[in-house]
Amino acid sequence: MRGSRPKRRVAALGSAGALVTATLIAGAVAAPTANANASGGHGQDREAPGTAIAAARAAKAGIDWQDCPADWNLAKPIQCGYVTVPLDYAKPYGKQIKLAVDRIGNTGTKAERQGALIYNPGGPGGSGLRFPARVTNKNAVWANAAKAYDFVGFDPRGVGKSTPISCVDPQEFVKAPKMDPVPDSEADKLAQRKLAREYAEGCQERSGWMLPHMTTPNTARDLDVIRAALGEKKLNFLGVSYGTYLGAVYGTLFPGHVRRMVVDSVVNPSREKIWYQANLDQDVAFEGRWKDWQDWVAKNDATYHLGDTRAEVQQQWLKLRATAEKSPLGGVVGPAELISFFQSAPYYDSAWAPTASVFSKYVAGDTQALVDAAAPDLSDTAGNAASENGNAVYTAVECADAKWPTSWQRWDRDNTRLHQDHPFMTWANAWMNLPCATWPAKQQTPVNVKTGKGLPGVLIVQSERDAATPYEGAVELHKRFKGSRLITEKDAGSHGVTSLVNPCINPRVDSYLLTGKLDAADVTCAPHATPKP
Repeated sequence: MRGSRPKRRVAALGSAGALVTATLIAGAVAAPTANANASGGHGQDREAPGTAIAAARAAKAGIDWQDCPADWNLAKPIQCGYVTVPLDYAKPYGKQIKLAVDRIGNTGTKAERQGALIYNPGGPGGSGLRFPARVTNKNAVWANAAKAYDFVGFDPRGVGKSTPISCVDPQEFVKAPKMDPVPDSEADKLAQRKLAREYAEGCQERSGWMLPHMTTPNTARDLDVIRAALGEKKLNFLGVSYGTYLGAVYGTLFPGHVRRMVVDSVVNPSREKIWYQANLDQDVAFEGRWKDWQDWVAKNDATYHLGDTRAEVQQQWLKLRATAEKSPLGGVVGPAELISFFQSAPYYDSAWAPTASVFSKYVAGDTQALVDAAAPDLSDTAGNAASENGNAVYTAVECADAKWPTSWQRWDRDNTRLHQDHPFMTWANAWMNLPCATWPAKQQTPVNVKTGKGLPGVLIVQSERDAATPYEGAVELHKRFKGSRLITEKDAGSHGVTSLVNPCINPRVDSYLLTGKLDAADVTCAPHATPKP
């Protein structure tokens, strides 16, 4: 599953009947390649000379900043431009691709300016171009950082405005209802396996020339070229969800190029986890957070009337699921679409009340509210293209980053076992990732994430009960990045912590970005405010 911020509700499922849901884990792994600093692997710095060549070229060219194209929906004074990078860093003079970037200048004085802060929201497949809008929208949480930094966003390779890839016609991609992700028979599993294989074939047909190069290490190299194009000696980076893995790989390949790095809601960077095991771990964490949401709904039974115990709320969910399986609501919302919609509640506390409210209306007899919320909008062609593209990039990066199991017996055994106690997300997640079992392009060995010479202290922020990126990931990165500090938001589970209002966390993030100072020891913070019904 992917981990990133949903720009909008995405009611699509992967062609394999998996949902691309509001957001899923995040991630992608990467090629054994790297800067001279990234020891630990066969031919591990084959791409380092090419990266240096591309960065030098970009530093010389700079970025031709212009007003953003009208259809990008980025208001002035945000400016847009492109950075050119090699498709393959082993061939720096070969085929080039363009990456879309945008920026807004720091809001403070010239003397206060500390350079550019580059952002990645996750995915893999998420666009970072909305980042400068935090300044135009006067986002109070980021006001102090905005005084010191230009806020810079970009679309990673394959995403959106940056040489986008595609695996299937977008209108086909969002069509509903999809198959119920939970299989009732061997025939169901066979049908889902066929969909997953066809999806992988579609990626090859439509975007095969880019697939071998859609890796996290290549995106990390792109990040270094963007840094150079901005005229920055060192990188200031904010990564959320999959963006934390991008940051971890960048810090490993280019430790001497990092100035400040904040990683929030952390993908476990262990080679053993990327990406097959990471997705299984997610299923367990999602179940835990789904229960947290049900407890909250039960506590607010006076508002929602869905039951005053978790068991009662779960019964209402199972009843809804069974009804939609027998006959999709409005002809379009089956179990797959329901999971896609409901999964935003385990992701984000901000979705707790809206999700409960739609569910409550349904139980009270208003089916249309749920259909409107969970069904795809076939008239939204731009949104559907973005959903399809996000899923294509998610799949391409995760599949290319690591070697996936090819044995169906293993997938079947692992997911059947997990489903018994963690039924909410397990099979949906399995089908979403199954194209990686028959992936037509080369699969790499993940980078061995570790501390290299010159890496400064990194700030790690994580909620204890995160569903998309379980807590152990933050602990693992903290071990690997010496001198890093971990802020734990206790008894909380929202994905993406740094943008929430928490008086224990926000000033620490500001202090680090503004002064580079970290606490003397790791910090545990109380949770942000619980959502109100």
